[in-house]
Amino acid sequence: MNQEVRNLGTPLDLEWVESAVVNRSAVERRAATLPGRRTVKKAHQAAWLLRAIQCIDLTTLSGDDSPSNVHRLCVKAMNPVRKDLLESLGVGHIQTGAVCVYHQYVADCVRHLSGSGIPVAAVSTGFPAGLSPFAQRLAEIKASVEDGANEIDIVITRSHVLRSDWKALFDEMKAFREACGEAHVKAILATGELGTLTNVARASLVCMMAGADFIKTSTGKEPINATLPFALVMTRMIREYHAQTGHQIGFKPAGGIRTAKQSLDYLILMREELGPDWQKPHLFRIGASTLLSDIERQLEHFVTGRYSALNRHAIG
Repeated sequence: MNQEVRNLGTPLDLEWVESAVVNRSAVERRAATLPGRRTVKKAHQAAWLLRAIQCIDLTTLSGDDSPSNVHRLCVKAMNPVRKDLLESLGVGHIQTGAVCVYHQYVADCVRHLSGSGIPVAAVSTGFPAGLSPFAQRLAEIKASVEDGANEIDIVITRSHVLRSDWKALFDEMKAFREACGEAHVKAILATGELGTLTNVARASLVCMMAGADFIKTSTGKEPINATLPFALVMTRMIREYHAQTGHQIGFKPAGGIRTAKQSLDYLILMREELGPDWQKPHLFRIGASTLLSDIERQLEHFVTGRYSALNRHAIG
């Protein structure tokens, strides 16, 4: 992640936070237009899919993770598309935006990715529920940073949002940001558990005020994860925060994004709501584990005119 100037945060402005009110019907209408109203075809689609690959946080967060499958994930992150397909597309080497793992595998990823320039992201702070003792959550962040994590994906305490205790959320986020040091911090809102779109908007603002470098929809473990309405609300808050402070905050949808078409929907949303800067890895990431395989299938179809079986593609 290479933002030139990190988000410095601002004092907590409760008047600003409480003025954020979302019209759910309007958001849902607007989000519903995105998949059908805008599209990219043929060579343009291939180019956009290559960009989507560069924005993927290639992720494994399973209970059966092991050193071997984490190693495979790192190899895939460094070589996400077969060389023959890239040559047919006239494209040089590309790689994913990051690799995202539990703390236990941070050091392994740092070793496997050495020299590649691919950041290692660690989920932290009692992921996915975020209900570990506070001191333990801070210690977890510091341990991952010490092991070499460049990015920390933290989870907020949802009850702060549900009780509208914005100062508690602000103080928590500031402490997480400080514990991250030079590592960039992505604040996971767990949008599907926040009750209302207005809560999503207000939580987004508070986390940005407290210094989050990215705001992220979900852990991927909730019943409802990334959706276009959630993404629309969060990107509108990013736009508002940028207009007020000049700081560009990144956005990461995560959970349930499995198809190439979905990745294009989010890229279109970023371009329409925030502009082309937010279609690049330093400001846009997609948290995914299986998405890469479908994108590679679509690229093969563009090159050969035939769809391949999903099981022909390496872990992604």
